[in-house]
Amino acid sequence: MSDDPSGLPLKGLNLPGGASLLRGLARLGVTSVAELLLYLPRRYEDRRAITPVAELAAGAPATIRARVVDLRVEKTWRRGVQRTIATLADESGAVDAVWYGRRFIERRLTPNLEIVASGRVKALGWRVQLEAPEFSPVEGGETVNAGRIVPIYRLSKGVTALSLRRAVRELLDRFGAALTDPLPAEIRARHGLMTLAGAIEEAHWPHEFDQRDAALRRLAFDELLAVQLSLVRRRRRRARGSAPKMLVSTTERTKIESAIRSALAVGAAGGVASEWTSDQEAAIDAILTDLQGGEPMLRLLQGDVGTGKTAVALVAAAVAAASGWQTALLAPTELLARQHAATAQRLLAPLGINVELLVGSLSAPERRRVRAAAESGAASLLIGTHALFAEATQFSALGLVVVDEQHRFGVEERSQLTAKGEGEPHLLLMTATPIPRTIAQLLYADVASSELRALPAGRQPIRTAIRRSGDLEKLWAFVGAEAAAGRGTFVVVPRIGDEDPGEEPVGEIVGEALERSGEAGVEEEAKLLAIALPKLRIGVVHGRQRPEIRAQNMAAFASGGLDVLVGTTVVEVGVDVPRASVMVVLSADRFGLATLHQLRGRVGRGGSEGWCVLVSDSEDEVATARLQAIESTRDGFLLAERDVELRGEGDVLGTDQSGLPPLRIAALSRAEDRALAVLARADAEELLDSIGRPRAAARPLVESYLRGWPTDILVGTK
Repeated sequence: MSDDPSGLPLKGLNLPGGASLLRGLARLGVTSVAELLLYLPRRYEDRRAITPVAELAAGAPATIRARVVDLRVEKTWRRGVQRTIATLADESGAVDAVWYGRRFIERRLTPNLEIVASGRVKALGWRVQLEAPEFSPVEGGETVNAGRIVPIYRLSKGVTALSLRRAVRELLDRFGAALTDPLPAEIRARHGLMTLAGAIEEAHWPHEFDQRDAALRRLAFDELLAVQLSLVRRRRRRARGSAPKMLVSTTERTKIESAIRSALAVGAAGGVASEWTSDQEAAIDAILTDLQGGEPMLRLLQGDVGTGKTAVALVAAAVAAASGWQTALLAPTELLARQHAATAQRLLAPLGINVELLVGSLSAPERRRVRAAAESGAASLLIGTHALFAEATQFSALGLVVVDEQHRFGVEERSQLTAKGEGEPHLLLMTATPIPRTIAQLLYADVASSELRALPAGRQPIRTAIRRSGDLEKLWAFVGAEAAAGRGTFVVVPRIGDEDPGEEPVGEIVGEALERSGEAGVEEEAKLLAIALPKLRIGVVHGRQRPEIRAQNMAAFASGGLDVLVGTTVVEVGVDVPRASVMVVLSADRFGLATLHQLRGRVGRGGSEGWCVLVSDSEDEVATARLQAIESTRDGFLLAERDVELRGEGDVLGTDQSGLPPLRIAALSRAEDRALAVLARADAEELLDSIGRPRAAARPLVESYLRGWPTDILVGTK
């Protein structure tokens, strides 16, 4: 980037819009030439066709060529806000254009001035009007607002559509041809790709829409090549490392598995003897084979809700302990860490394996005791949250790292933990949010994968129903009947409380829409339920509670001391309460498919039938499709594919947590971009050597992409 103008700061370039534009762009994270040139439009409007005024139709954008015949400023009912009205006429008729609160409009328009104006047409009784159209004079006017395909950008305070278009146009004219293209002509020709300069020009100011598509295809390839270079380098570098060989005899393995299955049977519904499902058997075989080899294991254990991932991971931990190695199990929340610790202590106690818990809420003396046990080797399995990353947490012989809900941790965080091991510890990543197969083949091609789909014996299918808020009276009566039978109900709401307008909502929808919704928070919903169900014992759990209070309430619910537990998605992952039979999700349209599926999996775990009731009054098509998908299938893998279709892979995968460049142009939910990713993968394999270093001729290209030019700088499109 040092050989071209990409890194130049915008300050000092005297761009149109001045200091106000620069301040607004800075708020958008745009401060350099590269960042502005790659601040791409979010959509485009075709303003090439001129519509006669008499043919304007309400509800659609239109471009007219007309003369200003009248101009006036009027007061509105809002104090201090005026509207400017210009009457525009061509040979076919006249129409009013209206702007609110933009007094500068009257300085730019004068009677008899001929302009080209573009804006949305609004019905006003039997007439129509143009809403806040953008315009340019016909003579001597700019071509950035009309007469062409016009880019529509995301804006910020101080950044107007006109000032941003002017600034982008000036930068392209001054620096576009001087941009360094990291992609060699040979690769561009092989895949039919534009030059980088040409792609940036056409992405902002396309001559035709097919040229825009070609430009975005080139930029999508840049993103995908950067991702694939990262994946290939990571895989080849990891393969160079040496990992502990964890060898156990067939007799020892049988002893471990039998002990864990027997302990599982003690807590199983009706005392049914626990046997591995075929999926669990296959996963254990694959993991133990990995642990015996000299290469570091990197395996993703994907398990649908309730399929027994934790038991599989504990077999691996027990094998590590039998081989003289320690295991660290990382959980995203203290609630889940405590639950894992309780499960591990119960299942591994017959094997004499010492399990310790390290979380932030422990007292200082207890933390010191646990860390001493890990450092001395007395703790064979250490389970914890972010406290495991602390410098004070050290191990005697860390050989296996298990990361639960791996998408909630960044690559750097996982690296902090594996760095505490001997050589390169084996790494087992677990997730109850399945990754769609079509995407996993591309973004997780460097990771071995095991899937758990079958439910263990004793697990009952969960019945799912969609209800509206008018059905709540009947629903609460059903909850009361379940309580009378000794069963418990979760009630999940989208946010913690109403008292703090600045709090972070916990559902999928944020901002003003949630603030306007009038939904009750956890505490308020608990009060409403106490009125509706006066005979039931109701408790609350949420992320703002002190951990010990949250743990007490969860324990009371699990033991039968509470009939109903009202909470947020803190109960989403891993919470295991066998007596819970009903999951009620209020405002269910606020949550994504993965979250809803996880919540549903919290019930029906104790042998009795489980119910998941999704309450929503939403008329939104996408939200309704999500709820119908949940109602129609219990297969988390199918739901993952559907989630990508509805929301795109960015929200589903969380690429920021994978250590990969973000995808802003490419979308792996599209078949054409998946095909492009395959081409990029083949190129990445050729550009790097056997240990992940760039080949000599490819060094400038690889270093440029891994440094983030132009992929990490792509902004503004999503």
